Amino acid sequence: MSIDKREKVIYTDRENCDCLKGRKETSEMGDLVGQIRKKAKKLNRCIVLPESNDGRVVRAANMITKQKIARVILLGNQEEISKKFPNTDLKGITIIDPKKVDIAPYAQLLFDLRKEKGMTQEMAQVLARDPMYFGTLMVKRGEADGMAGGACHSTGDMLRPGMQLIKAAPGISTVSSCFFMMLPKGSKFGEILVFGDCAVIPNPMPQQLADIAIASAESAKKLAGLTPKVALLSFSTKGSAKGSAVDKVTAALEIAKHAAPELCIDGELQADAALVSAIASLKAPQSIVAGKANVLIFPDLQSGNIAYKLVERLAGAKAIGPICQGFAKPLNDLSRGCSVEDIITVVAITAMQVVD
Repeated sequence: MSIDKREKVIYTDRENCDCLKGRKETSEMGDLVGQIRKKAKKLNRCIVLPESNDGRVVRAANMITKQKIARVILLGNQEEISKKFPNTDLKGITIIDPKKVDIAPYAQLLFDLRKEKGMTQEMAQVLARDPMYFGTLMVKRGEADGMAGGACHSTGDMLRPGMQLIKAAPGISTVSSCFFMMLPKGSKFGEILVFGDCAVIPNPMPQQLADIAIASAESAKKLAGLTPKVALLSFSTKGSAKGSAVDKVTAALEIAKHAAPELCIDGELQADAALVSAIASLKAPQSIVAGKANVLIFPDLQSGNIAYKLVERLAGAKAIGPICQGFAKPLNDLSRGCSVEDIITVVAITAMQVVD
């Protein structure tokens, strides 16, 4: 799988569609970030932060611990961290140095998982001490609930260990991402839209696109409290255009319907038909999603990445993400331009993604 280096619905009968039951209006949701942090506090999860060489990460670890958002494991040498960041209180933070622990069980697990890909015992001994791999191995072994990293690593360096060791969740063959787009208060499109995939898979095939849709709907429901109404986007609405790009989207719809028959999903829909009820009534009058969509699934990474950045810059939206989805255990990528507050929020999201 290529990685961006930067940085069940159905069109079925209305009575059986979850999107029409108990709808929760976004105007009642309040501050999503505050809600996520509040919910994370109740969970008491343990999250690994592998980049103790970065001052933002260390300060965030301090604040997360003080606010009891999660229990933090910081990877690195305690003396070096204290010397480099003397004004940051490390009390309550568990600090583990991969260079000093008994690496044998971690290296053995790494070898067992990767030997068919050419991993040797010697290679595993070295690689297991790399903080990104060591943190991922801790999650794999159940010593931590999740990991958040990438403040000073590329997306590829952050997600590669997860794809190799944690792998995808049961029933999902694709690791992907979504963004929560926080629109200005009073927006006629609601205050939260979920965009996927905008960071991981360059050109998803139909199965991958279906996986992205199902995972993004679950993220919208679990993290934002939305009742997902999923639109598979295209330059065509219900056969208005033809071609392989349209066929990919319609094939993904059928796969998603079969895999998640309770999900409110439809496609192919143009963006205006997905969001604007007046246009939806003209272009897709039979659709229960058109004009009401709150989860937008883009046909490829190029369109998704462009769209979220345009909405962020032109509409004044705040983008929360990328939120990784589809892993068997939660791992999340931080932007290298992230702030301390961003790290705290991503850790809270990671805590909420844990499945008991």
